[in-house]
Amino acid sequence: MNSFFIRSAIFVTCCGCMTATNAEEKALKPKQTIPLPGVEGRIDHFAIDASGERLFVCALGNNTVEVLDLRKGERIHSITGLGAPQGIAYIPELDRIFVANDKGGICRIYNGKSFEAVGELDFKDDADNVRYDSATKQIYVGFGGFGGGGIGVVSAPEGKQIGSIKLSAHPEAFELEKNGRRIFVNVPNSRHVAVIDRDKGEVTARWQADLAFGNFPMALDEANHRLFVGCRLPSKLVVLNTESSDVVARIDISGDPDDVFYDSKRHHIYAICGAGKIDVIEQTDANNYKALTKIDTAEGARTGLFVPEHDTLFVAVPHHGSQKAEIRAYRVE
Repeated sequence: MNSFFIRSAIFVTCCGCMTATNAEEKALKPKQTIPLPGVEGRIDHFAIDASGERLFVCALGNNTVEVLDLRKGERIHSITGLGAPQGIAYIPELDRIFVANDKGGICRIYNGKSFEAVGELDFKDDADNVRYDSATKQIYVGFGGFGGGGIGVVSAPEGKQIGSIKLSAHPEAFELEKNGRRIFVNVPNSRHVAVIDRDKGEVTARWQADLAFGNFPMALDEANHRLFVGCRLPSKLVVLNTESSDVVARIDISGDPDDVFYDSKRHHIYAICGAGKIDVIEQTDANNYKALTKIDTAEGARTGLFVPEHDTLFVAVPHHGSQKAEIRAYRVE
């Protein structure tokens, strides 16, 4: 096991002698804070190099990607000259970093050791979320502005676009089935979830979120056929049945959710919300859910990354007033 996670496990074990007094202490425990001096503006999505114990952070408002060493607990590099980076993927077998930028819709490709640029892809406008399918070695990039949107399909080894799937508007978060061929895509400006057939390369269904709009974040429980859609208007977590498209649950959550993660080990959902909360929701069964606790973070802290293999949830805290920019790591109990 990597040293960062070994130390984290020892820390939690040592703290085990203290009895948890509430659900918050049982759900998440702070274990590390990494400062981001000089980083200003919004912070968007993350990627992790698990074997190298590095975290890659899209500092959108700073036009950089911050590279953090989790063993040292410090920033070791900044990739500069970007145009509002939003989405990112690290491909360990290629040691390549793919960074999607809002400005110009450029997705840049970097060497994972030297951080030198080795290629780029032009999606014209607002390149956003990035997902990697390790089985097919393909990367999916959401893109597009007010005139429409799509999902670009990229061959990761070649660093070349090999296809595009048209959508009615700009896509936000999306999830790939591992045991199927569908992609579920939040399309908030069209007020639906688009269902894509990857083999056909087209949208085959459009699902509604039961009068909850502003659907930005998403997570998937593929084993139980449940899709978790975070909505902002009003602030709800909407649970959809991926076999029938039926809404099976609606749970109140904190305002401004921008990342949602499903923890299949504990049957928990973590909603990271810009209102300064991490909402932890318990899945008692596929159709029943209850709010477990809310963990205080900071205003504008609405993005992060859950690493289930290491029971760790990372949260980005932007600079706001006296609060400096930083990344917080929580041990998931």
